[in-house]
Amino acid sequence: MTKIFILTGEPSGDKLASQVISEIKKKRSDLEFLSVGGTHLKKLGINTIFNQKEITYIAFTDILFNFFKIKRKIKDTVNEVLKFNPDILFSVDSPDFTLRVAKLVKEKNPKIKIIHFIAPKVWAWREGRVKKMKEFLDHILLLFKFEKEYFDKEKLTNTFVGHPLLDKKINKNIKIDQFLDKKKIISIFPGSRTSEINNHMPILINFIKKMNIKDPSYNFIFHGTDQNKKLISSYISNEHIQNLEIINDDKIKSAVLKKSIFAVVKSGTVSLEVCKMNVPSIIIYKMNFVNFYLAKFLLNIKFVNMINIINNREVIPELIQSECNAEEIFKSVFYFLKKPDLIAKQKDEIKKTLETLTSPSSSSEEASNIILSYIS
Repeated sequence: MTKIFILTGEPSGDKLASQVISEIKKKRSDLEFLSVGGTHLKKLGINTIFNQKEITYIAFTDILFNFFKIKRKIKDTVNEVLKFNPDILFSVDSPDFTLRVAKLVKEKNPKIKIIHFIAPKVWAWREGRVKKMKEFLDHILLLFKFEKEYFDKEKLTNTFVGHPLLDKKINKNIKIDQFLDKKKIISIFPGSRTSEINNHMPILINFIKKMNIKDPSYNFIFHGTDQNKKLISSYISNEHIQNLEIINDDKIKSAVLKKSIFAVVKSGTVSLEVCKMNVPSIIIYKMNFVNFYLAKFLLNIKFVNMINIINNREVIPELIQSECNAEEIFKSVFYFLKKPDLIAKQKDEIKKTLETLTSPSSSSEEASNIILSYIS
């Protein structure tokens, strides 16, 4: 039986991988899968060799402090991949983990074809990394058209497939309780990693308190995951804020987001989901002092949000590091809510930008076809 090993390093990668694998499973029922994955791959009936939480680390210092633990996990993962002996290793995002595993797997078994989804941001930093990647990757799948030039230059086989989060048609048949129509919902995305939640939750709670003093008519809904709902709850439980709740079911989250009038979003992949739902937003992000200055030193970009990077200007306001505080978030959100023309302008610019991120068919379809082409 043909085998595919799916290698992810964090919840967003698990979700992206699941969309591609779902397409593959529609076309081929004779494949065997194993993974380092999370809840989304598990829902497809794909086992994971260990809990994804064990290798989800946020940034430079976390990797440094957990160096030996990560090194052991990389070694254990390589051994499990080789034992499974797949025809294809499909790695998704989290390059500091997945590409290290891929490189070692290729060295030990060159017959395994390695396809990586979501190119590392070589245009932001470490452009020379492409030379090393071409030694062990057979194919790399790109989210953005402008990335092609970096990989074409080094003759690493690549395909622009678009972004999977933009593939899904919005389900207009989602049943939404009538109370949602009567409420002014502000969706909040504090992050999926433990360190992100710990950094953002105290700030976001204080932001909500400020909003309630100014105008208590809004309702705030935190979008969590199965893995982090308890952690988010621990910050909220003692606050006794009546217009605040948490949701973690994907279908409910989509329905709530669709009805939201605004969103406060942690920088990352989820911001594209918010944009696709045509919900105006601001971007926030805060990390520890050392990580911030390391990133500032190494990165060659002015913005953190992809919409802003593509446009080379701030279409969506970014409140990063020192600006990521309750007062600044409050000022930005309240200002937008009182300026419908500003909201309309942001929506229009985002719509035009998203059109450049979609493939002719769908990215999941494109990616699945490429993967299957290596085994058909």
